[in-house]
Amino acid sequence: MINFLDLENEINKNKIHNFYMFCGFNENLIKKNIIKLSNKVVSKEFMDLNYCEYDGNTVQYDQILNACETLPFMSEKKVVVVYRADFLSDRTKNVNKNGDEIIKKLKDYAHNIPSQCILIMYYVYDNDREKVSSKVKGFDKKACVVEFTKLKGAMLERKVKEMFDERKKVINKAELSFFCSEVENNMDIIKNEIDKLCDYVGEREIERKDILELTIKKSDNDIFNLVDFLSQKKTERAINILDELMFRGEKSTAILSMIERQFNIMLNLKLGMEKGKGKEELSREFKIHPYVCEKMMMQCRNYTLKQLVKSEEICIETEKELKSQGSDEKIKMELLLIKTAMV
Repeated sequence: MINFLDLENEINKNKIHNFYMFCGFNENLIKKNIIKLSNKVVSKEFMDLNYCEYDGNTVQYDQILNACETLPFMSEKKVVVVYRADFLSDRTKNVNKNGDEIIKKLKDYAHNIPSQCILIMYYVYDNDREKVSSKVKGFDKKACVVEFTKLKGAMLERKVKEMFDERKKVINKAELSFFCSEVENNMDIIKNEIDKLCDYVGEREIERKDILELTIKKSDNDIFNLVDFLSQKKTERAINILDELMFRGEKSTAILSMIERQFNIMLNLKLGMEKGKGKEELSREFKIHPYVCEKMMMQCRNYTLKQLVKSEEICIETEKELKSQGSDEKIKMELLLIKTAMV
């Protein structure tokens, strides 16, 4: 199993496999690498004839087999993509009832996929804490399994440095490290922030003040502000933050998880405060930076214990509703904010 940086290096070196399984939280990044891989092996003028894709929720095994076995037209390679193949996940509910049959037959077919075909299948994580499924791990020696995880530390800085280099922009190590600590850990957002910074500074060097002035705040800070507006009964401003997060590609389940976590931390802080514990003790106990802890303690003063418990219950109810079929996710999330602002 490799990560997407390894995949990009392999594609650049023309090391192409004929069976891939992708999984991860960032679907846009998955799609971009599929396009990059496809452009590497199929010429643009024949792409329509040598690129086909199927919805993982409805695809049948015979469709995959026939697509793989059909010869490419005026090209050495063809690409077959099965997108949103949720039957590859370990979730208890999968839309495609034929998922288990597809997996079983693919294990037998994996080593017989024609050399002229590149089969790519992927599914998207529900949240950024999800891990590679046991089903996909079962293909580790039969396919090239790629996990599109969030990069951290030196790997993140290396990737971001490459992106600045592509813009022919020099950034000092200290500013690079600070940029990576400030920006949202999402490659689409990072690219937008890099483009914005490079355009803003022009020929001069990037300084810390530029990063502070231009970069979008991390989602954690957005969630803090969102909950703060709820505590002040400023529901409209909380909904504006929700809209911004969803526009930036955050899933409703991930946003809900962050809101629920915020209320959970506040509940624990509130209990500690009522026992007479101070900032230093609470920050050590819950492993929160003292400055952040102080801000959250101030936020707690706008809530009673009963209100915090009720807010957590509303989050749990909303989570159940999001997992069931029905109305728009955005509407459910907005109702969550309205309800929590009224506790």
